[in-house]
Amino acid sequence: MAEAGLAVGTPRSRRNWLSTIARQRELSLLGIMFVLGGLVSLAAPQFLTVANLTNVAIPASIIAVAAVGQAVVIITRNVDLSVEAIIGLVAYAVARSLELHALDATGAIVFGILLGLVLGMVNGTIVTVFKVPAIVATLGTLSIFRGIDYLVAGPHQVPVAALPPGFVEASVSTVAGIPLFVLIAVVIVAIGTVLLRWTRFGRQIYAVGSNPEAAAILGIPSRLVVFVAFSVCGLLAGVAGVMWVSEYGTINGTTATGAVLAIVAAVVVGGVAIFGGSGTLAGAALGALFLGFIANALILVGLSQFWLQAIYGAVILLAVSADAVLSRRLLRATAEQRTR
Repeated sequence: MAEAGLAVGTPRSRRNWLSTIARQRELSLLGIMFVLGGLVSLAAPQFLTVANLTNVAIPASIIAVAAVGQAVVIITRNVDLSVEAIIGLVAYAVARSLELHALDATGAIVFGILLGLVLGMVNGTIVTVFKVPAIVATLGTLSIFRGIDYLVAGPHQVPVAALPPGFVEASVSTVAGIPLFVLIAVVIVAIGTVLLRWTRFGRQIYAVGSNPEAAAILGIPSRLVVFVAFSVCGLLAGVAGVMWVSEYGTINGTTATGAVLAIVAAVVVGGVAIFGGSGTLAGAALGALFLGFIANALILVGLSQFWLQAIYGAVILLAVSADAVLSRRLLRATAEQRTR
């Protein structure tokens, strides 16, 4: 027994313990959600009803889709701050094309997704070809894309009545009792997880984020990897923009303003390290659901929604701080192991 107790304190066991904690953020988040659900239901019994959980899951699935794309970028040790402007511009372009009957529903969906892809490729080009730091590049394109949205939309607002009924009803449609938007998010997470975990290119994304210098030595095309990451982020922001139109209906030039905070918060609270190289897409999607739970809980217990922005900021700080502490301790444990 004494030997077992000593074993727990060895550098190897401590390193394994820290690694396990870092990998199990998703399970911890699920546990917190269960506890949160129990506590909130004491004050608001309707919190855990099927109808309310559906109301939480549908908008959370939109954030989850965008968060998956953001997670891919953050894993490469970058960030895309323009994602909310891409969602907003795509949403208005899709809604306006439907209002003018320039495209049918299918054409508008394809147009919106391709527009998101192009905007993501613009970000990727600026970061990889012109070598502008991602935070600076996407802060600039955030303003540019939003400015284009304002310029095109002006004071005009596309009302929900101008949209095809079938398009609007998609947000409340179900498949085997499961909301369609939730299924879309799950499929995107599943496909993305397979590509990241079981393909060579997916492993290259993690390698670039973990150690760019080592990745270059190994011959990994880092710039191409980062370019593809930003392109994927733009494409999924385009998907989120199309979903946004269906869910919220009324669209104008300010659509999705402030959404980037929720998207980044979902990614980091879901366990994707802001320093790059680790994290899962399932964790990012789960983070979006977690933040949706918090937003809904605030409404049901009668607290001001102004607290929501503060909560987003707080969870980002806590998640990043936790990642920093775990990373330092893991490095220390690894160094101690090497010196033994």
